[in-house]
Order: sequence, then structure tokens, then C-alpha cells
Amino acid sequence: MKTPHHRRPIAWLIVLSVGLLGCDASVPKENSTSADKTTTAGKPETATGEKRIILLTNGDSPYWDACRAGMSAANSELKLADSGLKAVMEVNDGTPQGQLQKLQQYGTLNDIAAVGVSAIDADNVAVADELRSLQKKGVKVLTIDSDLDRAKFSDARFAFIGTDNLTGGRVLGKCAKGLREDGGEYVTFVGRTGAQNAKERIGGFAEGAGDKFESKDTMADDTKKEVARENVRNAIRNHPDLKVLVGIWSYNAPAIVDVVREVDRRKDFTIVVFDAEPDAITAMKDGQIDAMVVQNPFDMGYQGVRLMQALIKDDKETIATMLPKRGEPGGDIYDTGLKVVVPENKSPLTADQVGIGVEFLELPRFQEWLTKYGLTGS
Repeated sequence: MKTPHHRRPIAWLIVLSVGLLGCDASVPKENSTSADKTTTAGKPETATGEKRIILLTNGDSPYWDACRAGMSAANSELKLADSGLKAVMEVNDGTPQGQLQKLQQYGTLNDIAAVGVSAIDADNVAVADELRSLQKKGVKVLTIDSDLDRAKFSDARFAFIGTDNLTGGRVLGKCAKGLREDGGEYVTFVGRTGAQNAKERIGGFAEGAGDKFESKDTMADDTKKEVARENVRNAIRNHPDLKVLVGIWSYNAPAIVDVVREVDRRKDFTIVVFDAEPDAITAMKDGQIDAMVVQNPFDMGYQGVRLMQALIKDDKETIATMLPKRGEPGGDIYDTGLKVVVPENKSPLTADQVGIGVEFLELPRFQEWLTKYGLTGS
């Protein structure tokens, strides 16, 4: 599809000063245009009266490229410009404080219609309070990719768009169990242990893997790539009987692969990871990763924008379609689904072992899906 070129006539543009750092799978993807890209300094140029829908990430991983593509497709397919709206992505610095400062900044602006945020710290009271403050000012608020603690802060956002991370963790654990029936010691690697998706995935992994597997450590890197690599080095050094390396956030997979290559010990480890960054896809093709549980960040971007647009327009039909059980326990969650990806013709893992309702793909078929929607990772 092509990005629409029609725009409401404008007599002049205001240059704003906010720093922008830069999915239903049935929805086609379009390439981002200059209208959808973020800027590195200053607010984006917006037409007079135009309102922004902001997707605020937790960091700068390539994982977010697919989400940006979904957001771009939503800009076009949902004709946001016709309603005086534009969806843009802002890339956080990987810290809760950075996320909080951006949210506080949004509260001072009058062109913010909605915010979808990937919460770095599920228990951050200040972030939850700021989201509540935005809602009081009329800004629509969602969490995308990573939720707040639902028991404490469900009122701070309207809904969550993303993966059922507890289920995802269980599926990854089942992958480990299917690949190594005799179990063994494992270490999990993640950006921040306080993130809701991290808590749920790590807990779910232990459930899915079962009693034959023993957790030796969970190592956080605060989204610093070199720390992520050093954590893998330390885990291998400190746990001589280590058998399984578990990547919880997307960039942990390349970090694990790099270090295992560095120490030349691929045969000693089963490697199972979340997400499919481009480097992780290449690594699996080269035989360096045994299984990936893959989310759908493209859909998170598309459906997040879709729901925020519906909230802004008070489109009750779309809201009810997306959240038919809202008001019931778990009814404020829109699940974007999971895939399990394994190497071509080389995996002992089977679809039956990972469970019902999870799409099971060999790598070439997964790459075909990526190509269909113009993606390089997911």
C-alpha cells in the first residue's frame, strides 16, 4: 500500500521542541514515511490543530522497528490524518526516570491525544501517577508490550496491548523441556527484573520447564548491551554445570550468541530466547539458537494505534470488538499472539510439545511471514 499524500491544507508549520529519539498479522504493512518518523531533537513538525498519538518505548532495541512499521501502517490504513491525528514513536533511554520525564513533559503539551507506553518498571508509582494525571487531562492511555502491575495500577491505563507474557514464558520453558528432556541448570538474562513482562516470562519459564530444571540466577543489564554480554560471560564462568541459556528480552539473544561463540562452547548449551531481532534470525540460521518464542510487535503498533484512535473518537463499536470482555477479569488485555520458531529440519522440538494455540514454524516459513509484511524482525 502507499502512504497517502493528501493532507489538510496548512498555511504554516510550528516547529515544536520535544525530543523524539527514535498488529493483527492480517493487516498489511507499509514503509514508514517522513511523516511517521521520529526526530532526534525538537518536537515533530505538526499541522496546526493536529493531535499526536505517541508510542513510548522502553529502549532502543531493533525489536521496536516492527512496532514502528505497524504504527506507520495504522497511520495510513486507519486514515488518522482525516481525524486530525498522527501516530509517532518516541524512544526512551532505557530508564524509568527517562520514561517518567517524558510522561511529565506530555502533561504540559496540548497536542497529545493519547499515549501508549511500554512500562519499564511495573511497580513504579511515579509513572502510574503520571499516567493517571494524563487521563485526568483527557489523554487516552494504554500500556503496550509491557504492562504495569495490574493488581496495583490497572486504573492508570485503559487496557494492555501485547503478549500474554506468562503464557509466553511457559511456552519458552516447554521449548527447553522438549529440547533437553533431562533438564539442567539455567540462567535467565533480562534488561530489568522489575518489568512486568520480565517477571511473567521468568516465572512462566520455570513453570513450563518443570522440576528437572534449576534456576541458578537471573541477571539484569539495565538495557546496556555490553553488560548483557558480560552477564553471559559471568554466568558461564560462575556455573560450571550450566546447561541452558535463556534470553528474556530481544537483545539478550545476540548477546548470548556472541559470548558462546567467543568461548567456543556452543555444544555445551541449549539456547532458547524471546523475540527475533535480525541478528537472532541470522544466528538461528547459523545453528546458534535452538528455539525462539516470537511476539508480534507489528500488531502491537497497529492495534495500539487502532484502540487509541477509537478511544479518542469514542468509537464504542471498535472498543467492544477489541475488548469484548472488558469489565471482567483479564478483559482489559488485547493479546497479540505468539509464534515458536525453530531451525529448518534440525529441531527435535515439535508443535505438540509447545502447546495448543501457538503457531509453530520452521525458520524459512517465519522469514516468509516477515517478508510478506516487509519486516526484518519481530
